[in-house]
Amino acid sequence: MARIITFGEIMLRLSTPGYLRFSQARQFDATFGGGEANVAVSLANYGMDAQFVTRFPDNDIARCCIRDLHSYGVKTDFCIFGGDRLGIYFLETGAVARPSKVVYDRAHSSISTIQVGMIDWDKVFEGADWFHWTGITPALSQGAADVCLEAIKAANRLGVKVSCDLNYRKNLWKYGKKAGEVMPALVEGCDIILGNEEDADKVFGIKPEGFDVTATAGTIDQKRFQSVGEQLMARFPKAKKVIITLRGSINANHNTWGGVLWDGKQLYQSPRYDITHIVDRVGGGDSFMGGLIYGLLTWPEDDQKALNFAVAASCLKHTIFGDFNQVTVAEVENLMKGDGSGRVSR
Repeated sequence: MARIITFGEIMLRLSTPGYLRFSQARQFDATFGGGEANVAVSLANYGMDAQFVTRFPDNDIARCCIRDLHSYGVKTDFCIFGGDRLGIYFLETGAVARPSKVVYDRAHSSISTIQVGMIDWDKVFEGADWFHWTGITPALSQGAADVCLEAIKAANRLGVKVSCDLNYRKNLWKYGKKAGEVMPALVEGCDIILGNEEDADKVFGIKPEGFDVTATAGTIDQKRFQSVGEQLMARFPKAKKVIITLRGSINANHNTWGGVLWDGKQLYQSPRYDITHIVDRVGGGDSFMGGLIYGLLTWPEDDQKALNFAVAASCLKHTIFGDFNQVTVAEVENLMKGDGSGRVSR
């Protein structure tokens, strides 16, 4: 069984019921979520040994979060405790022409005050096959960025494969450093790079040739994204694969969804799914990454199948409330085979 380590922040998620606006809500649905934790849940659902590493406050909310992770099979053996609070994010789900909104309340969270030396990465990576992080973590604070780099260097030294999701969040880079200043040193240590159609541009100024994200209207020419893979590999020679998720946004409830994988020689293109009724798109990219890691570990010689699994897994996530993708390998494979009817399974 493959052993995967993820590192980052998990938050309390408070979402308005249904499609209520913040101004209408008199209560919130409480769950937990965060990029790297979401990936760990996906992998645990697929039967992998998934370890999530973070820094928690020593309080009841954190213990509720840990129990929630354990309920999905995610291990937390190497989490540490300290700091004052668990971060929170508020979600208002959009509809049709009204986009969803996220409000963060994560300043001074426990992981944002983490420092180098607090985690014994050599011990964490003992027997590990894979390490995953996202661009959200180094955006939190200089300390979080330093620890992320510490982890990447340890993984490289110990021969653990490293993946990253660029995951640019402009509202998080507030501690005096810009993403373009911090991210290159971290991405240099990565074997697998994932991003969406805007991440490479916002972080590194790398654009797909002849593509305008504002003019897609749900239709995307996937071949145009080979140039992004070529440019990222030229800048980061350690990378063996670059994957781009491609979302065509018709409206808040109706998206098209697919992706491409560039291995330095060949561009692999996934099927495109027409998702006409989105239940919850938060965590969609993380569910893609979880599916991709599973696929690359399970079918190391079949990049096309790994990509197709990732896209199908993420398509299913759009039908599930909450950050976590609660699907099985069999359910993903059924969709890959073309069973998207949604008929009752008896």
